[in-house]
Amino acid sequence: MRPDLKRRKFIKTAGVFGGALYLAPQAVVKACGEAAHKKFRFDISLAQWSLHRALRKGEMDNLAFAQIAKIKFGISAVEYVNTFFKDKAQDIRYLNQMKSVSRDHDVRNILIMIDREGNLGDDTDKAKRSQAVRNHYKWVEAARQLECHSIRVNAKGTGTGEEVKKAAIDSLSELSAFAKDYEINVIVENHGGYSSNGQWLSEVISGVNMKNCGTLPDFGNFCLERGENRKCLAEYDRYQGVKELMHYAKGVSAKSHDFNEHGDETRTDYRKMLRIVKQAGYSGHIGIEYEGRELSEPEGIRATKKLLEKVREELS
Repeated sequence: MRPDLKRRKFIKTAGVFGGALYLAPQAVVKACGEAAHKKFRFDISLAQWSLHRALRKGEMDNLAFAQIAKIKFGISAVEYVNTFFKDKAQDIRYLNQMKSVSRDHDVRNILIMIDREGNLGDDTDKAKRSQAVRNHYKWVEAARQLECHSIRVNAKGTGTGEEVKKAAIDSLSELSAFAKDYEINVIVENHGGYSSNGQWLSEVISGVNMKNCGTLPDFGNFCLERGENRKCLAEYDRYQGVKELMHYAKGVSAKSHDFNEHGDETRTDYRKMLRIVKQAGYSGHIGIEYEGRELSEPEGIRATKKLLEKVREELS
């Protein structure tokens, strides 16, 4: 499925900033051997989900996100979640407001995380899956308008692992072909189900085999099966999973929950994890995604930022 002339006119007449954003030079994964002798460099971004409770309660507005990231947390790059402006994907005036706020505060818009637009790996209903692909088109256009380099999508679906893999490869190939015309990456997060298996997801991306289709490795989303009250019954090794996904990474998500008295995250060994990121030669943004309850959202963001900065210095 290709964009028609009307869709092309929509995006090209919207005052979009040009340039090869979708390749994201700051997020290129280099050869491991070359990286081993270089200083560890990455920038810190803030994932909007870190403030999801404040946004859902109406204590914060989506338009204020970039400003808050810079003024309150000293972070100059942001990652949006589409559900917090779900009706605005094709509202050029609103998107320009978002872009204006970020520019006014010297904040870079990195990506949009896309949820609730259908399952790209559903093999049981091809018509529904085809519609899910089309549902993502508007977010590709919105990402271009906001000067992001990527949209983050999910590879969810029903069926066996091989069936969902085949369906996901098909959908991601189609969506990535569309996004290529807009210089936008389509990146998949390990986000539950089969996608939380690092080997399975790396095989999906390898099967797509397109430069603008990659991964967003998340430090914590490796639960393969959940029981009552969403308790994880089976989990993929998170360090192995991130290692497998870093080859295709165009972003990294630093999931955090709780911290000990030394400021270390209690579920993930950040030193071990960031060594994996360093060994992959990654030098892009690492996004803070705080989901804990013991600290408030602002406190959790600051604790994660402090830990990332500390480990980055140690590994440099």
